[in-house]
Amino acid sequence: MSLNKFVAVGRLTRDLKLRYTPSNTAVASGTIAVERNRKNQNGEKETDFFNIVIWGKSAENMSNWIKKGYLVSISGRLQTRNYENQQGQRVYVTEIIVEEFDNLQPRNHQQGQSQSQSDFGNSNFGNQGDTLGGMPMDIDENGLPF
Repeated sequence: MSLNKFVAVGRLTRDLKLRYTPSNTAVASGTIAVERNRKNQNGEKETDFFNIVIWGKSAENMSNWIKKGYLVSISGRLQTRNYENQQGQRVYVTEIIVEEFDNLQPRNHQQGQSQSQSDFGNSNFGNQGDTLGGMPMDIDENGLPF
């Protein structure tokens, strides 16, 4: 059995670059900055930068919804590819192939959000307030374990 799983939470360093292959498959690429838990000798947290690639409809979705500076969680796999550059040298590139992502950016911090997106995000689907089957719920806050 083999396992190749990468999981990280970080910020997008720039808007994703969305392109299409000749067969019209969407592919987006960018970089995510992930802050380390430990600090360096100057007392500053260090940051790692990872190249990311995402394919298909997910590439279009991530390009539309995740912008520069947004906090995002990603999971996927590491991939190393190589090619020969114009000088004839072999170049190796390691990237994360994103399979899943989540926007962790708070809605009130997102820039350029359209009104329809805002209205959709604030909808209360299925939220009937403090009721249970149309009847008010009597909750004693002193009895809650948190």
